[in-house]
Amino acid sequence: FGSRKSLRRSLPPTSRPSSPDRAMAADEPTVEEGLEVEGLDLYYVPQKALEGIKEKLSNGRKDEDIKPLLDKFMDPESVPDEETMLPVDMRGAGKEFESIEDMVDQLGVVGAAEAFVKAREYFEANKNGEPEDERAKPMTAGEWKKALAEDEEEELMEGEEEELAQGEEPEEEVEDAGDDGEDAEEPVAKKAKTD
Repeated sequence: FGSRKSLRRSLPPTSRPSSPDRAMAADEPTVEEGLEVEGLDLYYVPQKALEGIKEKLSNGRKDEDIKPLLDKFMDPESVPDEETMLPVDMRGAGKEFESIEDMVDQLGVVGAAEAFVKAREYFEANKNGEPEDERAKPMTAGEWKKALAEDEEEELMEGEEEELAQGEEPEEEVEDAGDDGEDAEEPVAKKAKTD
């Protein structure tokens, strides 16, 4: 599941790789750098939507019944904070996809829904034999959203650190000084307080 942004954003901070040394074994399918966690290709999905998909798949498999549930996977920010998010290992889908939309385009609604069910089963099977206390855990959507916000902040800081290490100045937003002819990079002089 190749969308770096969507997958990286879906991992809780404790489940992310800490170094390239933690890459998966050579016989495992490759996952884009920065996304593997002891060989896992994790994504978090709303539990109620996944359970609804399982039920719909067993009762008719109609696109129009499954699509609203699959849409929650595409916009998990809309999931209420108290709802549980479950980790799934997308290697169980059998193929890498750029995004959920790409998965739906290639597999159709029912096929994409089945792929997520298989990804959850793959995660539960723990084929890597990962110790239970080190495995990704379910979390509330609120906790997941907080982890996403922290991750985005961390990525921003890492990007600035990389620029500094390469001898570049971090990009800063500079406000336009307007048409007054002053240099936009000079700070505006403060006015003296008068009482």
